[in-house]
Amino acid sequence: MADDLLMEINGVERTFGGGKSLFGKPKPAVHAVQDVTLEVKKGETLGIVGESGCGKSTLARVLSGLDNPTEGRIKFQGKDLIEEARKNPRELARQVQYVFQDPVSSLNPRKKIRTILEAPLIHLLGMKKAERAERLKTLMDAVNLAPEFLDRYPHEFSGGQAQRIGIARALAARPEVIVLDEPVSALDVSVQAQVLNILDNLKARFGLTYLFISHDLSVVETISDRVAVMYFGRIVELGTRDKVFAEARHPYTHLLLNSAPAPGRKAVSGGDREAELPDPYNPPPGCAFFARCQNAADDCRNAVPSLSETSDGAGHGAACFHPMTKKTV
Repeated sequence: MADDLLMEINGVERTFGGGKSLFGKPKPAVHAVQDVTLEVKKGETLGIVGESGCGKSTLARVLSGLDNPTEGRIKFQGKDLIEEARKNPRELARQVQYVFQDPVSSLNPRKKIRTILEAPLIHLLGMKKAERAERLKTLMDAVNLAPEFLDRYPHEFSGGQAQRIGIARALAARPEVIVLDEPVSALDVSVQAQVLNILDNLKARFGLTYLFISHDLSVVETISDRVAVMYFGRIVELGTRDKVFAEARHPYTHLLLNSAPAPGRKAVSGGDREAELPDPYNPPPGCAFFARCQNAADDCRNAVPSLSETSDGAGHGAACFHPMTKKTV
């Protein structure tokens, strides 16, 4: 339903570099995000997955307003995200919050946790002292941390505890959307499970929408409602979690799933084909996955397939001229 639509991303691109030098020579440009079109529904968790260098963190920063797109438009609750950020940056910061990958370095080492968590309460919500004290109790309870931790410094916490503080900071301003950029990749497996359970509980308790960025397929499968697979700056497959993991259509998604370590199965790396991403300064003219694809044909070399090339009519599509037909093992 249209009322459920929270964010609309249309043809978003982010290019770094480019232009001309002082002497008129063209500068190299990196197209970190290319022609991304997505819709994010209220209350869902959209997992964005891909290998390192695919552009998922850049996309996360663009969607959260921390960076501006070079091309394209982003609408948040029907309003242009960039225009709203210029008019009222504090309101955008209140509605969209960010959880960083490195939990310890994302916290100011010179400030106590109380001061860190009070900052959004003061600057974004304008709360008085009594209101802040009550809100801090709620936040610490929500992330399963003792109230006495408020008067400690970030270096006194483990990675898992520091990440829970980062989540509490994002939650403080009562946001609509939280962008989670590899939030558990720096944590031990047992701690990952604790943090993921907390995130799941918070989503239900506060009616949150998550954009969950990760390279870990098992984590994405656990937490996501829908999954967008990125390769070389583009969305190459999009669908529900069950469809993408059980019936992967794009050869890259298929390769990712079969490369993930699993008991009793030998991981694959793509055969004899190249295993590296294409040169970002010299992108190929056609499909960027051509050199690694087992289904590659001449038409793949000459044109870039759109996400609508393959669709089963149930919101599951792949940007591929020759999609996989077998179910993912």
